[in-house]
Amino acid sequence: MSRNLDSPVQTQMAVAVFKTPLTGGNKMEGKHHHHHQQLQRQSSGRRVFVQTETGCVLGMELDRSDNVHTVKRRLQIALNFPTEESSLTYGDMVLTNDLSAVRNDSPLLLKRNFMHRSSSTPCLSPTGKDLQQKDRSGPIEILGQSECFSIVKQMVKDIVKAMKLGVEPLSVHSGLGGAYYFRNKKGQSVAIVKPTDEEPFAPNNPKGFVGKALGQPGLKSSVRVGETGFREVAAYLLDYGRFANVPPTALVKITHSVFNVNDGVKGNKPREKKLVSKIASFQKFVAHDFDASDHGTSSFPVASVHRIGILDVRIFNTDRHGGNLLVKKLGTFGQVELIPIDHGLCLPETLEDPYFEWIHWPQASLPFSDEELHYIQNLDPLKDCEMLRRELPMIREACLRVLVLCTVFLKEAASYGLCLAEIGEMMTREFRSGEEEPSELEVVCIEAKRSVTERDVFSPRSDVIGEAEFQFDLDCDELEPVYGSKIQLTDDYFTKNPFSNGRSSLGKLEESIKEEEDEDEDDEDITENAVPMMTMKNSFFSSAAFHDKSTSLSKLSTSMKNTHLSDTGRKNNTKPLTRGKSENTSFGHKSANEQLQVSASFVKVADMKEDEWVMFLERFQELLGPAFAKRKTATLSKRQRLGTSCQF
Repeated sequence: MSRNLDSPVQTQMAVAVFKTPLTGGNKMEGKHHHHHQQLQRQSSGRRVFVQTETGCVLGMELDRSDNVHTVKRRLQIALNFPTEESSLTYGDMVLTNDLSAVRNDSPLLLKRNFMHRSSSTPCLSPTGKDLQQKDRSGPIEILGQSECFSIVKQMVKDIVKAMKLGVEPLSVHSGLGGAYYFRNKKGQSVAIVKPTDEEPFAPNNPKGFVGKALGQPGLKSSVRVGETGFREVAAYLLDYGRFANVPPTALVKITHSVFNVNDGVKGNKPREKKLVSKIASFQKFVAHDFDASDHGTSSFPVASVHRIGILDVRIFNTDRHGGNLLVKKLGTFGQVELIPIDHGLCLPETLEDPYFEWIHWPQASLPFSDEELHYIQNLDPLKDCEMLRRELPMIREACLRVLVLCTVFLKEAASYGLCLAEIGEMMTREFRSGEEEPSELEVVCIEAKRSVTERDVFSPRSDVIGEAEFQFDLDCDELEPVYGSKIQLTDDYFTKNPFSNGRSSLGKLEESIKEEEDEDEDDEDITENAVPMMTMKNSFFSSAAFHDKSTSLSKLSTSMKNTHLSDTGRKNNTKPLTRGKSENTSFGHKSANEQLQVSASFVKVADMKEDEWVMFLERFQELLGPAFAKRKTATLSKRQRLGTSCQF
């Protein structure tokens, strides 16, 4: 990295104009920069970070008189980036003109109103002379003011000192996205940084997995490109008291020349390395001896497995494999500590197929301890949602509904006496005759949603003025799976083998990448939708034992027979993943549409109005009792057949 970092720098694709005191010789300029930043914060009160769908980032101070038009104008002047026919979005919200809803330290996304696959539009030389239109932030700036970020703040200080001394970050060669180890002045790794525009399929991915703009469906269809970073932070914030041992994580704006910038979506001509600004997840680096995929699981503490599993269930982790469970040796008696990382694919916008590798571990079949049950009982999903809206205002309401649903499910299942393995299996789908079937959790959701729909049909009511209905479409037709046959859910569906998952994890995706072009891909306009906010009584989320329900599971299963799900009841025609290279790819780069199957969406929890959502949760809770009873009966029957030889 060049030591002359004090002059304004221009780069393409992902750079903002700034002046920053990285050099060690000019201490007065560093003080001036810090004083200037303090004055700006006092005068405006809000600082935001505007990111384009191609990765350009600009930090700016908002005055009371600012609106969407002035923000676009600043972006256009500072980055020479076209802003015509574009929309400024803030999570679910499309900002029309008023910026009063935007909170301090929030990232905003500028998206084009029409689909334009190419992201080769450069960010050319800035022409603005007004300092208000330039990004004068430091090399690393934390997005958010939570007390939980105190450890991260100290890490930032150590890294900035090392940057002044010329200590370079190291690129991480493993994984599908761009990641970098940032080090202290001793050369020790302090943090791992993952830029949002270098995620798999993002415009500036350094490993050839490109082809989509920020905000489109990504590695998982229910997790958008560029939005795994705040999910990493959400997992840390939800891990109260470091219960599951998630390393400290924050969202930052970070500037360095090590980051990757591609020349267009194909990424086959990386540009010259220059200083670039990125929005990225910033997680404490934890020294470890190996990961769970390299070691037998018998030595893993039961409490650690349970605590990580409890977190995974709450956040509906779709990618918990052995590779993202770090193992650290403790002492000389074979004791180890587990550290869960890589939570970018949690909190999806709709239910799909999670992956919990710990389902197969014997520790997961042991009952929860009293301490664990107490922790689960005290979980409050409504307070969780309030906290995440406050700390991560860009988070989508669809993600919060999944959090609420899974937390309610966990609390009721633990109250009923189910173990972690049983809970995980009820959330996991099974493949029968090569076709994906809904999980037991999804079956209950389907029935609960149908009950709400039938109640609306027989009890018509007038809609509340101003209440917007949310159609849960993720911007592209890739989200909608291609199904055609009716789903038959028989009574024995709830008795599937809890140890017959038979799937590989996303962590092993690199070993089974399919590079064959999808056919007949249609482009659609991007549309932004909003999920109604939730307001429910805290008393609803009670972990008390279920009352006797008149509805039996047999009736539930029977009622599900011959049910046709209009959105997801068609046969999956997606080709399976295979090894090999595509004849049509250049320079070994992989298009986003050449990678993965689209997971089915059997039920969507985000397309309901607020009152429907409340009724759905009530009906959902009522139906859980029979489902848990059926699962418990099946587990007892299995144990009787196996005897006691398989006990842990």
